[in-house]
Amino acid sequence: MLIKKLQYPLLFCFGLLATTTTLAQELDPEIAAAAKEIENKVIEWRRDIHQNPELSNREFETAKKIAKHLKSLNIEVTENVAKTGVVGILKGDKPGKTVALRADIDALPVTERTDVPFKSTVKTTFLDTEVGVSHACGHDTHVAILMGVAEILAKHKNKINGTVKFIFQPAEEGPPPGEEGGAKLMIKEGVLKNPDVDAIFGLHINAGTPVNMIKYKPGGTMAAVERFVINVKGTQTHGSAPWSGVDPIMISAKIIDGLQTIISREAPLVDEAAVITVGKITSGVRFNIIPESAEMIGTVRTLDPKMRELIIRRMKEMVPAIAKAYNAEATIEFQNNTSITYNDPDLVKQMLPTIQAVAGKQNVILAKATTGGEDFSYFQEVVPGFYFFLGGKPETLEKAAAHHTPDFYIDESGLLLGVKVMSQLTLDYLNAQ
Repeated sequence: MLIKKLQYPLLFCFGLLATTTTLAQELDPEIAAAAKEIENKVIEWRRDIHQNPELSNREFETAKKIAKHLKSLNIEVTENVAKTGVVGILKGDKPGKTVALRADIDALPVTERTDVPFKSTVKTTFLDTEVGVSHACGHDTHVAILMGVAEILAKHKNKINGTVKFIFQPAEEGPPPGEEGGAKLMIKEGVLKNPDVDAIFGLHINAGTPVNMIKYKPGGTMAAVERFVINVKGTQTHGSAPWSGVDPIMISAKIIDGLQTIISREAPLVDEAAVITVGKITSGVRFNIIPESAEMIGTVRTLDPKMRELIIRRMKEMVPAIAKAYNAEATIEFQNNTSITYNDPDLVKQMLPTIQAVAGKQNVILAKATTGGEDFSYFQEVVPGFYFFLGGKPETLEKAAAHHTPDFYIDESGLLLGVKVMSQLTLDYLNAQ
């Protein structure tokens, strides 16, 4: 069925990377024609996945659809990687390096509010709460784009010098409590081996960037994300006589204040941005009782490895010291959620001409870093990687709803550029070696 090009929502999509010495200055005409030919099919895949979203580590039906498509293209397929992930291997007609292309496949516990015919009405139970499920971050578009790239490259193996590994990754939004998942588990299970990957590309569709534009940044482009938990132990007493106890709530306030001085007085913010946020405080049961303990939960965001090390070290030093100054005890524990999404500067420089040739130089923008996090970063810790943003904001929309919200919306006409760019990056990277 032919699908009319739409002005409907998509999400962040991921692009590709390459190291080259000489790069194509324009899109291969055959690749451009092939991309245009399957545009309606890519949109149809996206809508189907959008209407049938699945949460992290539960992407069973999504994985089946991906695997079925790859097998139909005679691509070597491995299923159940990192629980529900799918990996496809396509060998070109000539030997060469191996490039990996990654798309995340999971949805979010967000009830969709957009008025589109393929709106998600799926509901489930998440952390003991009944919630709607939707692709409120655009992973459905990432899947559709990469399925399209797989079809194009499989039909043009004669143009490939080397091997392409298609990585459809589950649980980018984080696995359920008590489970492993995401990029970390895929790497642990050897997704970057056999054959060894030389470079990896990813793209994320961006609801706030005008459609058919691309944003990129060499170096740190998205933040490392740490979750921390602080426990303060005081001495319980009557609220009317605070001198007879040790108040963990007051001490928590002092700790929060102290932590912000790390950002304002110790972190070299001229190098990169950094954030410390306490998002939750739990303490006490009654208005006239000073409780025995308090718990704080928060996040640290950093874009520079040295600054990350400094901030975490100082937090570990400061928290127990402040508590001790007020005759209390405090501990702090960290959990790493993502590393810094670090675009290899040399690879960015080498592949930028391809992106500019495909999208038009005027449509490729050097962007600032964002303090959001992305577990694509774990792949980049192992092999050079390039991660960029694909525009998805309709021209008629003045302001787009944020990602991870019920009104998240994207213009599907931007998918075609995603397919073209990822296909051409792959060919240029492999054929320039």
